[in-house]
Amino acid sequence: MDKKLKVGILGATGMVGQRFISLLENHPWFEVVTLAASPRSAGKTYEEAVGGRWKMTAPMPEAVKNIVVMNVNEVDKVASGVDFVFSAVDMSKDEIKKIEEEYAKTETPVVSNNSAHRWTPDVPMVVPEINPEHFEVIEFQKKRLGTKRGFIAVKPNCSIQSYAPVLTAWKEFEPYEVVATTYQAISGAGKTFKDWPEMVENIIPYIGGEEEKSEMEPLRLWGKIEDGVIKPAKSPVITCQCIRVPVLNGHTAAVFVKFKKKPAKEQLIRKLAEFKGLPQELELPSAPKQFIKYMEEDNRPQVQLDVDYENGMGVTVGRIREDKVYDFKFVGLSHNTVRGAAGGAVLCAETLTAKGYIKAK
Repeated sequence: MDKKLKVGILGATGMVGQRFISLLENHPWFEVVTLAASPRSAGKTYEEAVGGRWKMTAPMPEAVKNIVVMNVNEVDKVASGVDFVFSAVDMSKDEIKKIEEEYAKTETPVVSNNSAHRWTPDVPMVVPEINPEHFEVIEFQKKRLGTKRGFIAVKPNCSIQSYAPVLTAWKEFEPYEVVATTYQAISGAGKTFKDWPEMVENIIPYIGGEEEKSEMEPLRLWGKIEDGVIKPAKSPVITCQCIRVPVLNGHTAAVFVKFKKKPAKEQLIRKLAEFKGLPQELELPSAPKQFIKYMEEDNRPQVQLDVDYENGMGVTVGRIREDKVYDFKFVGLSHNTVRGAAGGAVLCAETLTAKGYIKAK
């Protein structure tokens, strides 16, 4: 790419906004030029606006410290200086839907980390290794919005990244019934232990809205475009429990699967090792070389040892074994704020750029 695309981040002061800034430091294709947040942060430098709330382990990049934060509600002003935006705004669902469409209508592509548009029928919700063909629905969305280059694309919920790619790798064996329990890190709620001391040595067996997302969103990933909208797949049936655990980063899933075509354990492991998608073929900057890694040790994957596999963009899997009630069971682990949030959105933007949907204005 001759010249880097100019990027804006909406909701730049929150945890996911901070993760975007960390991941985009020295990105070969994208340069962060605009940061937008709530009116209370507007007019301050980014460093002043964040203050003591920087939550990343790496220090705040020098390049963003003195950028003056803009008011995210001043849509035309924010959009005028960028080629596209990442959205991580903290608003109600209706407000997010409205503001993301407003940005798209300024002919600014929006790649969103938010859940508001995940079930808008002509908005693609994509894990680039699984369903990049869903980006084709953008042409129908642009007709609805009346835009030439503006659109919205989203990435799915962080909780499904540790098992939906695994089930995709095994699709030829036709999984038809899945039971999953996810053990989810506190950063998924935008928190650290300093913000949320009651999570130390604690488990909370409820995360609002998470179980519905975990059961339904994989079906949308596996759906098909029909009549200009995405129709979700009907199978497999997934039932899920989501539990908040005292871990900073990393969502783990314990999963049980029934298959119509009974595989051998060795076949399942081989399919994981072989599984790759468009990001690997195109060698996109953020793409993991090996998307899914199987670990033979009985006590892996572990959050402390494995959450940063492939810079947090890969999925680690262990303990594949036959089950007395289901056919097989396994444990999966993914980084919830990298692959599951900002990193997944960055990979979507790279895929959209490679496919020609995002270009310089």
